[in-house]
Amino acid sequence: MLLISLSSTAQNKIIAYATGPAETIKQYPIEKLTHIIYSFLKIKNDTLTFHNLDQENTVRQLIALKATNPQLKIMVSVGGWSGCSFCSDLFANDKHRKNFAKSTVYLFKKYGIDGLDLDWEYPAIEGFPGHKYDAADKNNFTELIKALRQELGNDFLLTFAAGGFLKYLNESVDWDAVMPLVDFVNLMTYDLVGGYATVTGHHTLLQDYRPGQESATKCVNWLLNKKVAAGKLIIGAAMYARVWESVPDINHGLYQPGKFKQGVAFADFKNYFNDTTGYKYYWDKKAKAPYQYNASKNLFATFDDEMSILEKTKFIHHKKLGGIMFWELAQDARTDGLVDVMYKGLR
Repeated sequence: MLLISLSSTAQNKIIAYATGPAETIKQYPIEKLTHIIYSFLKIKNDTLTFHNLDQENTVRQLIALKATNPQLKIMVSVGGWSGCSFCSDLFANDKHRKNFAKSTVYLFKKYGIDGLDLDWEYPAIEGFPGHKYDAADKNNFTELIKALRQELGNDFLLTFAAGGFLKYLNESVDWDAVMPLVDFVNLMTYDLVGGYATVTGHHTLLQDYRPGQESATKCVNWLLNKKVAAGKLIIGAAMYARVWESVPDINHGLYQPGKFKQGVAFADFKNYFNDTTGYKYYWDKKAKAPYQYNASKNLFATFDDEMSILEKTKFIHHKKLGGIMFWELAQDARTDGLVDVMYKGLR
């Protein structure tokens, strides 16, 4: 008999995706987090494992954090933007799905890991350029979730990272089949204007107001209309800006042609965006999103900040959602960062 996820859908999760060594991760306000999703482990053949000894040691140290932070869950993730080249083929095979599920449980029991987050970008639609995708991925993703829940039982968390845009919502996942089996879904409501875009826009906006525009609100409302439980929906925030160059000085660079230049971590915002570097701050009341424009260098930046995070926490309360997640912890400021704003807004 297939076990159904009955785990807590309690409000106000604060979920950090994290990479790098434990020494770095421990320098952030761990006590304000409910989950750390350590990213990314490796799938060797069809077995979940570590990339190397350093990664194994990091997970051991993260598990040890639970001794002083009893609310904390330590999960691991597989995949990522460039890390799922084999997913379409691997998870098309029932034997491989079952072996992967069994190896996951073995690893979790051995190390004390609390759960798995699947980050397949994306089933059935194009993700990373050149990675295989197939219409059959949608059903194979469902079968993968079933195999994992069967092995994990209700002892371990099972979640997945989902594209926060309509094409993914419509084509990648059988929501009716999958959502009863997972504990929550991490909605990547960032990178909604990505690095391949040739027109600027808000990459992690709360509200949409233009034709064809994606947003956290549009994503959440689509899923609520599908009768997905609000408490299982986790919206995403970004700890980084996306910067475009060669952007004309029209509408302060917003919705103008340009070329993606770079990302900037939130921890570096004060050095990168200030009067001496030529940037000016703007707030889009309709999108509930900030942006910066440098008129002298024709640079445009889109990002989350304290104000947009507080708007997202209000939205979470209003819609009774499960909480907020973000990519990624090492890009936040170590003191007075966006984690602190999330904690304040949700508590």
